[in-house]
Amino acid sequence: MIDISTERPLYVSTDGTAGPYIMVPLDQLDAVRRLLDQHSIRYSVDEDAISLNDKPYVTVVDLGRGGDAAAVQTILDNAR
Repeated sequence: MIDISTERPLYVSTDGTAGPYIMVPLDQLDAVRRLLDQHSIRYSVDEDAISLNDKPYVTVVDLGRGGDAAAVQTILDNAR
């Protein structure tokens, strides 16, 4: 799946200690949620969205400490 604001693939980040997460443009959140729901992936969405330097708002989709980053990345990569 391509990030609509950067035109680069969405990716699962594994830095930090809270578990894997995806930074998602707010305008694309519904599509990402549908995709994760279709694959029965557990996640939570941060309540706040941020915008830096007048760029589109972005929110964080947390996959949790037990989240399988590689599996979710494969799902994102195969999404059309």
